[in-house]
Amino acid sequence: MKFIGLWLTLIIGLTGFSQPVLGFCGFYVAKADTQLYNQASQVIIAREGDRTILTMAKDYQGEVQDFALVVPVPVILEPEQVRVGNGTILERLDAFSAPRLVEYFDSNPCETIVYEEMDGIPAAPGVTEEARRVEKNSLGVTVERSFTVGEYDILILSAKDSRGLETWLKQNGYQIPVGASAILHPYIRQNLKFFVARVNLAEYGARGFQSLRPLMIAYESPQFMLPIRLGMVNAQESQELIVYLLSPQGRVELTNYRTVEIPSDVELPEFVQQKFNDFYTSMFTNSYLKENRNIGFLEYAWNMSWCDPCAADPLTQEELEQAGVFWLDHKPDVFITRLHLRYTRDKFPEDLKFQDTGNQELFQGRYIIRHPYRGTIDCDAGKSYPQQVRNRQETEAETLARLTGWELNEIRSQINFFEVNSESDKPWWREFWD
Repeated sequence: MKFIGLWLTLIIGLTGFSQPVLGFCGFYVAKADTQLYNQASQVIIAREGDRTILTMAKDYQGEVQDFALVVPVPVILEPEQVRVGNGTILERLDAFSAPRLVEYFDSNPCETIVYEEMDGIPAAPGVTEEARRVEKNSLGVTVERSFTVGEYDILILSAKDSRGLETWLKQNGYQIPVGASAILHPYIRQNLKFFVARVNLAEYGARGFQSLRPLMIAYESPQFMLPIRLGMVNAQESQELIVYLLSPQGRVELTNYRTVEIPSDVELPEFVQQKFNDFYTSMFTNSYLKENRNIGFLEYAWNMSWCDPCAADPLTQEELEQAGVFWLDHKPDVFITRLHLRYTRDKFPEDLKFQDTGNQELFQGRYIIRHPYRGTIDCDAGKSYPQQVRNRQETEAETLARLTGWELNEIRSQINFFEVNSESDKPWWREFWD
């Protein structure tokens, strides 16, 4: 029997703006991407006005013959409105927008350097009537469309009753989790249709794929939302969802749940550079538990034409189009909002609803390693520097403990606390040359 992954998703447009702003700078050294998480789904929503292109990729683990997907959609989709996407685009968006670690190096406190602020660098044919099969029974399910796109066989279903839809799916080889009928009912009541995809094994084998490619859907609807409740039916634990919202206007935010910026722009002990993935997963979990409510964490909001610091190069125009950005011919702006949700049935009783705010304020999950100057300090101006660094290192340890829940003394034991080289520690050749 087919295992069916029940979840919903929509694609929204992110806008980019070309105005100069003060850059964050720093040397980029690491990023926290989606590979940190198990059972993570990624969605791209590119949206302008009522037009949406949705790209969805499920972190599916199992045999391809057991994969199927059901997504509520607002309209009956024609074959030309569905296509198979490029999985590398999700990887590119992830890399570009992932929370990042940067490092700075203190200069010699005996040298006076004047810094000037610098602006950032702005840098398919229609389906015939013969293909439209209507179930002639009391289940109330109609197959509105049936077609194949790439390695996927697609059905567009409408239904009058959730129990009838559940029974129809089971009769047609889909294994529906217990409780699906109750979740399906609200979508039927809203007159939504159901996009059902399963792998065409002959096509999949002939093309030689090693993994399932994402599916893309284009449609028009005033509803700016992403269905997630179906995905909770067969979930054994909390699920990770990364949503990349692309718009020509600015930031996109949730309207029925809070949007909260992830803790950012904090200085951390030097050893975190070697444990950045551990740090970020612990910090995200700790932040999630502290909030103890249904929220979406903002990890990135940025003009996609540039970055500072760059965890990856900005996407090219061709790549943006592959991500579903369809407005570039009349409007060059693309702004990306990256939302990260960890959701469970008890915390997210409603599907996600969004609004395009037009807010162009930039934000990134950015974490700082500041290396002390460990050379010789032989001036009066540098006498207070060692204590300043030790105070800073203690603050960094306390910050790390607060963000992650790690034990403070254990953190302290991993810090290379600062010790200064005094004048008496000069090597003999320095004394000779001086």
